[in-house]
Amino acid sequence: MANGPQVHAISISKSHFGDMESQSNAHVIKDLGIEGDRYAVKRGMNRAKRQVLLMDKETIDLLGLNPGTVRENITTEGFDIYSLEPGQKVRIGSAVELEITELCNPCERMDAVRPGLRAELEGRRGMLTRVAKGGDIAVGDGISVVG
Repeated sequence: MANGPQVHAISISKSHFGDMESQSNAHVIKDLGIEGDRYAVKRGMNRAKRQVLLMDKETIDLLGLNPGTVRENITTEGFDIYSLEPGQKVRIGSAVELEITELCNPCERMDAVRPGLRAELEGRRGMLTRVAKGGDIAVGDGISVVG
């Protein structure tokens, strides 16, 4: 990839079971999530670990899916998200930093997308993050590990 690791897509959902909406840019709020997304709310400790979901385009392509299908917020391209460990931070664009909290385990909702998808996604449904530094991001922004 000519430009290095980057944001391939940004997706949000305004309601819990609502469709994912593709966006060319977004405002990311510290300790909350992506502005307008259903999960960008202050609710419970579990939410602190699940503010933004990163998913890689390579796995999505391999499984014949489209960005946002597995309900990820940021689809990365050319970036090995599975090499990251909890506590590591990822910078997106010039300002936003996301702290890796844990591997996202696929839930039963994935089988509603396609029978058997939950099993196909085991160990590769993306990485959950907490917003350590907010700011604006856009499709095409670079992604790098902080430190």
